[in-house]
Amino acid sequence: MRHVLAMLACAALCATAAAAMPTPAQVQAAYRTSDAQLLDRHGVPIDSVRIDMRVRRLAWTPLADISPALGAAVLQAEDARFMEHGGIDLRAAGQAAWDNLFHNLLGERPRGASTITMQLAGLLDAQLRSSRNGRSWQQKWDQALAAREIEAGWSKQHILEAYLNLAPFRGELQGVQAAARILFRKLPSGLDQAESVILAALLRAPGAAPQAVARRACALERELHASTSCAAIEWQAEVALGRSAALPVDAGARQAARKLLGEGGLAGRSTLDAGLQRFALDALRRHLRALAGRNAGDGALVVIDNASGELLAYVGNQGNSEVDGVLALRQAGSTLKPFLYELALERRLLTAASLLDDSPLDVAAGAGMYVPQNYDRQFKGYASVRTSLASSLNIPAVRTLMNTGLERFHARLQALGLNSLTEDAQFYGPSLALGSADVSLLELANAYRTLANGGMHGSVSLRPRVPETGRRLLDAGASFIVGDILADRGARSPTFGLRSELATAYWSAVKTGTSKDMRDNWCLGYSDRYTVGVWVGNFDGQPMWDVSGVSGAAPVWRDVMDYLHRDRPGRQAAPPRGLVRREVRFLPAHEAPRSEWFLAGTETDLVEAVAPARRAPQILYPADGSIIAIDPDIPEQVERIVLRAQAGQGLAWRLDGTQLAPADVPAAWRPLAGEHRLELVDTAGKVIARSRFEVRGERPANGSTVN
Repeated sequence: MRHVLAMLACAALCATAAAAMPTPAQVQAAYRTSDAQLLDRHGVPIDSVRIDMRVRRLAWTPLADISPALGAAVLQAEDARFMEHGGIDLRAAGQAAWDNLFHNLLGERPRGASTITMQLAGLLDAQLRSSRNGRSWQQKWDQALAAREIEAGWSKQHILEAYLNLAPFRGELQGVQAAARILFRKLPSGLDQAESVILAALLRAPGAAPQAVARRACALERELHASTSCAAIEWQAEVALGRSAALPVDAGARQAARKLLGEGGLAGRSTLDAGLQRFALDALRRHLRALAGRNAGDGALVVIDNASGELLAYVGNQGNSEVDGVLALRQAGSTLKPFLYELALERRLLTAASLLDDSPLDVAAGAGMYVPQNYDRQFKGYASVRTSLASSLNIPAVRTLMNTGLERFHARLQALGLNSLTEDAQFYGPSLALGSADVSLLELANAYRTLANGGMHGSVSLRPRVPETGRRLLDAGASFIVGDILADRGARSPTFGLRSELATAYWSAVKTGTSKDMRDNWCLGYSDRYTVGVWVGNFDGQPMWDVSGVSGAAPVWRDVMDYLHRDRPGRQAAPPRGLVRREVRFLPAHEAPRSEWFLAGTETDLVEAVAPARRAPQILYPADGSIIAIDPDIPEQVERIVLRAQAGQGLAWRLDGTQLAPADVPAAWRPLAGEHRLELVDTAGKVIARSRFEVRGERPANGSTVN
């Protein structure tokens, strides 16, 4: 024992350590967290991504931000005379040597005498750390010398701060920040007396059983003459030590964090706005909860600054999935229509006042026929481009595609950045007008941003960057007219009504979309400053139940847009050069007279529809060569096929040789399995037009009924 005391005394008087110790500034500069933080545009933390799986170490915590209760508990447990000694506590060393003599005789575990400064030396220098068999005499000597050097250059506050940030507490948890956040779900500044003695007890034996930790913590509580009951400490220890090492934080911007921080780093400054990000996530969650009864479980959202292309909000999901809904490919639905009409306006094939025929249409597609339907299964007859786009009528869109050209529209979408259109135009066919292609929310939102910017196209970014110079992609005048249409609540009223989530109190242009079987629900829109895109659906592809764009994605879009414009309403941009405004009327009066925008040179005062009598009679539906399937889910007594004719005045239907109803109005026929011959005949029985079609299904041919 005298040999041990002599060695420690020599170490206390020695002026030179075995290895140079770093300064406090060097230790803090070399400190690395296990999690890279995502910061918003103002430096506010939003989310984090773990990049070191060996240890869980969070942000360095200054001593002033650590609960005084923890400091007192740690000093009592590990180094009661910390403020008095110079790195080595000779009194404690002598007592430990004396006690260990009897412990060895009794076969008990020996007691250590390392001060907090000596323990810190071991944390700073791997060669001074204890192994499974303990430290060698040389290591103890070097540790004592290192502690003396630390005390000579560090303040006591620096030593305690570094110790609490580097010490292992439990499993992979290192440092007070990780221990407090994960075990007690709070910051180090908020640790109470019971939590502090539990953490102090863990320093002696980080891997001990909860019961052993609780006994040690209760003993510390008595030594500190505190008032917390041992029962309360035991309960808290059991709960805390049973928790996983997962951070109790919300996935505020998890997908964005992974994109920016996946390659490592302490922190990454993003373009996101923390307040907007939180609001957008909350809005998405709130509305998805309201839609839970309609089998809508997932969603995604982006907000883009129109001028810079910076992403202000990036919500990949509502926080319950690893899927990034911002980048996932989903069927576009009607959200591609604005770009189709912009192309037709730009090429001067149509004006906003042009009348389009909204009547049954069959289009040859490969070996079959493509028969588009409107959302409400109704037909409007004639509708202007303004009404057709704002009310999202499908058949006029397909007719417009036939005028502009499938290949040209396909190329335009690719130019807008819809890189997910990897197949050639013929693969998508005429259904491309109605959004049969798969696109991502981010691609689609940036394409709408191009409309918002008057046809100037650019890229988006999650990182701050120098201002980008956009390039002219769309005609400025045509883009303005499309935006004016998408902001026209009167033009959208035939489908959506005058009062809906799309009708903001400020200027905004918006379009919804719903894919086949209600698997995808979109709402894309913009003001003069922001573009907001929302998708709602299910990541596994399950269809929703009776969820349209207005009831699904639109409420989320509206909440976020209102939040963005709480300080200043959106304003419509000034019309670009080359636009003229004219009063226009329709003959016949399919729509009321109005003031309309035109590209210079396309303006008109009168839009006249071709009179039905001047069109050749023909069978519109079923078209020649059609194959129609009986739907077994529709009761036989109500299932009907509607026979439609163009210019059928004075003519009659004749089906399989039996004359039926007059052809001047649509006729409903109960479908019968088999091949059929449908004819338009005049009063003399002369065939004016004919169509052969087939009905397939299990229902037997037991009669023919036309209503």
